[in-house]
Amino acid sequence: MHNFMQRLDFHFDLPEELIAQRPAEERSASRLLTLDGIHGSHQDLQFRDLPSLLGPGDLLIFNDTRVIPARVFGVKHSGGRVEILLERALSATTALVQLRASKGLKADAVVTLPAGHSARMRRRHRDLFELEFSCDVMSFFETHGEIPLPPYIGRAADAADRERYQTVYARAKGAVAAPTAGLHFDPGIFAALEARHVRCAFITLHVGAGTFAPLRVDDIDDHEMHEEHLVVPEVTCDAIDAARAVGGRVIAVGTTVVRALESAAAASGSVAAYRGATRIFIKPGYRFRAVDALITNFHLPQSTLLMLCAAFVGRDALLRAYTHAVQARYRFFSYGDAMFLTPAASALERA
Repeated sequence: MHNFMQRLDFHFDLPEELIAQRPAEERSASRLLTLDGIHGSHQDLQFRDLPSLLGPGDLLIFNDTRVIPARVFGVKHSGGRVEILLERALSATTALVQLRASKGLKADAVVTLPAGHSARMRRRHRDLFELEFSCDVMSFFETHGEIPLPPYIGRAADAADRERYQTVYARAKGAVAAPTAGLHFDPGIFAALEARHVRCAFITLHVGAGTFAPLRVDDIDDHEMHEEHLVVPEVTCDAIDAARAVGGRVIAVGTTVVRALESAAAASGSVAAYRGATRIFIKPGYRFRAVDALITNFHLPQSTLLMLCAAFVGRDALLRAYTHAVQARYRFFSYGDAMFLTPAASALERA
C-alpha cells in the first residue's frame, strides 16, 4: 500500500540546546512524557513513575545488546587519516565498517592500525566496506576502540560514557549504538517493577551505525532500511504467551525491540523464536502484531524511528506531543528523556 507520505511530513523544529550532551546524573532521574494513542492526550511525569503505569501480568521486553568500542583511527599508505566505525563482524578477522577518509579506499589498500595491526580493504557493500584485519576483530576493537557516541553529541567520548552509554543489563556484544530507551533503567526501577509483579524478558538486536543514516528520498515509500541482526529466543516467546494468557500487555523497551518482535511476527504470523536479519520499515499504515505499549526516547526529525512511533500512536498526535516536549524543555535523543506510548486503535492488527 502506498502511503503518499513525504519525509517532510515528519519534520519538527528542535532548538539545539535541547539535544542532551550528557546523561542525567542518575539513570532514572529523567522525565517521562506519556501519550495515549486513542485519545491523543499526554501527561508529564518522571521516569521513576513508570512502574505506576504498569501492573501484574504486564511484560517488559528489553534489548540486551552490548555496545562495543566501535570507533578506531588508522593511517593509509599515503599518510591520510582514516576513521573506521565497525558495523558488524563477518568472521573472526573480517568486518563490515563505515569509513571516513579524504579519499575512499581502493581494493587491497592497507590501513595501519594501533599496536602494529592492519586492515586490508577487500570490497565494497554499497555504503559499507569489507575489511580483513590482521587480528581478531572484536578483541581489537575492545582493546583499542572508543565508544562511538551519536553524531549529534558534539564532544568526544570520555571514560564515563563507557558505563553510561550502556544499559545495566547489556550482555551480548555487537552493537555500535545503544538501545537508548533502556538507559533509564537502574536497580531501583527494577525493584519497583518486581514489587508490582511486572515480568521482564529479552531479545537481542545489534544496533548498527545505519540507525543514524538520514533519509535521502522525499517519498518515504522509496526508502530502503539498513540491515540489522537479531535473536528472539524461545523463552521470550513463552513469556509473551504467558502475559497474553492473563490479559497482560507486551511493552517494548525501545524501537529496536519493536523491530525485533514485529520481524519475528512477520516471519511466521505470530511471535515465534527467530534468528536472522531484518530490514523492516515500520511507518504509518503498519499494523502491529506483537506490541501493546512502547517506551522510547525522543527521535530525530524526519527519521525512520520517528515514523515508527507515528505508526504506533498516529502522526498528528505524536507531533503535537513533540511540540509540547519542546515547549516544556524536555531533553532529546540518546541521553535525553523518555516517552511512554500506548497505541491508536487503528495501529493494532488484532483491533
